[in-house]
Amino acid sequence: MTAEVSKPETGEPHRSGGGVRTGPPGAGLIHLDHLFDDLAWVWLLAVAVLVVLTFREYGIIWDSEVQDEYGRKLLSFYLSGFQDRSAFEFQNLYLYGGAFDLTAALLNKISPLGEYETRHLLGGMVGVLGLIGAWRLARTLAGERAGFFAVMLLTLIPDYYGHMLVNPKDVPFACGMTWTLHLACRTVSQLPRPRLGTVLGLGLALGLTLGTRIGAVLAGFYLVLILVLYLELLRRAGATLRETLGSARRLVLAYLPALILAYVVMGVCWPWAWQSPLNPLVALSVFSHFTWPNQVLAAGVVFKASDPPIWYLPLMLAVKLPEMVLVGLGLAIWFAGGWLVSWLGDRRHGFAVDADGLRRLQFLMVTLAALFPIAYFLIFRPEVYNGIRHFLFIVPPLAVLAAVAFDRLWHSIDGGPRLLGQAVLACFAVAVVIQAWIMMELHPNESIYYNALVGGVKGADGRFELDYWGTSIAQAAEELATYVRDENGGNPIDRTYKVLVCANPESAMYFLPKQFELTRVIAEGDFFIGLTLSGCDKSVDGQQIIRVERFGAVLSVVKDRRDLKEQSVNIVKAPPQPVLTPLLPATSTPMPPEMR
Repeated sequence: MTAEVSKPETGEPHRSGGGVRTGPPGAGLIHLDHLFDDLAWVWLLAVAVLVVLTFREYGIIWDSEVQDEYGRKLLSFYLSGFQDRSAFEFQNLYLYGGAFDLTAALLNKISPLGEYETRHLLGGMVGVLGLIGAWRLARTLAGERAGFFAVMLLTLIPDYYGHMLVNPKDVPFACGMTWTLHLACRTVSQLPRPRLGTVLGLGLALGLTLGTRIGAVLAGFYLVLILVLYLELLRRAGATLRETLGSARRLVLAYLPALILAYVVMGVCWPWAWQSPLNPLVALSVFSHFTWPNQVLAAGVVFKASDPPIWYLPLMLAVKLPEMVLVGLGLAIWFAGGWLVSWLGDRRHGFAVDADGLRRLQFLMVTLAALFPIAYFLIFRPEVYNGIRHFLFIVPPLAVLAAVAFDRLWHSIDGGPRLLGQAVLACFAVAVVIQAWIMMELHPNESIYYNALVGGVKGADGRFELDYWGTSIAQAAEELATYVRDENGGNPIDRTYKVLVCANPESAMYFLPKQFELTRVIAEGDFFIGLTLSGCDKSVDGQQIIRVERFGAVLSVVKDRRDLKEQSVNIVKAPPQPVLTPLLPATSTPMPPEMR
């Protein structure tokens, strides 16, 4: 893509979205001062309000219980004066940072909401913070208009939005990586002397991200690579070896405050990390050889999570990202290819150490953040999990690249035939409305989304994993409570019912009145709640009275067993902890959810 000329002292582009700040109204499509910044703020406010209005409607995922307990143990470590060290022995969660869980545990001390509702609201706000990071990153790269496109595209990616309110690991990590990337790009725009405030902001973002997951070292790798390339540009521009080494020394000193602050913040969020200087490296080593002995379904193929086919991640990104994002990424490849051909064809052209050259380094860093994990997967084939949840951190930079490409398209057609511009805008607006409608229909199970390449959710049913988090169980439980109240003439429930659950029991019992009790003995079960994942809904007989579905794909069911109670003598195979694993029979012994 064509890089915009930046102001070295601020990192902001001279051109801000096709004339939106600097050019007077003319013959282009739209010219209003600050229009796209205003639209971005309105959009962000609307998303924040939507989170506040809907966070209670989301279910409890597999990992929520253990993550919640981990947060309480971390808080106890501090409240006990560092005496309660149980967090450092709690299953394997001590290998993860506790930035989100510790914050949630602290908020739950004062929150008037339920324990999980507080976590969901916090997660939603962290997700909004990630949207702001993507907006600022795209704005730094290409101006206000690109920033608005980025925040809009990222919001309309169901896997990002759906995970915001339920996923305590992957969205906080994605948010942290986005802000770290943004602030790293800002420091690059300020070279050779990045501002102390920006550097400290980078250290804070990196520390919080490392305090969520050790994989944040990737962000440091990207920045170091870009700084090495910057030094190479200096050398090519005529700097002597001594001058280049002097510049390297100044860069180390300039970024040292960020490293110190990042380590301190990481230690606060992840106290196990500083119990021994090598603990972060231990965690990194463990995760690099981590195994999850379960199976995954994709494109109708069942395979071991530890041995994924090479096509898994590219295919999942292709079918999980909305069509409009895929179009934007296609445009990004087109524009980047055109620029590369032009650059290679001009033998006199090179990279200079000026604002334009720094802008290219910023684009390269964002491209690395989006594509390096994909390349790593293709080469080393690491273990995969359900969908793209462990790769959510590359979704914001992908959305940013797509947004910059749409901005470049706008710039290309601005001033051209008016009809063409209106047609492109109309197509884009229709795509936004359709995608928003799809997400409304999926709510609150947005993460089961698949695009039209596989026929949507209905086409993916049976060929790909849908509700692997089990979030639909909450709706099934609430509808069961309503069913029993209606059966009782609308009066309060006045007797005890035994409930069988083939899913995470907490996902159902948390949303049922106290008159419902969990049982694992089939003969005792009055009702059965089960996911359709792995055929779990077929593990217990009964009359189906409720089913939760989206676009014709059934996610979970409720069965009335009261007429069959006396005939049941078997033991429910689902163990007491939430360990239902997709595509494995209930007799298997999968890893606990915190090991995923």
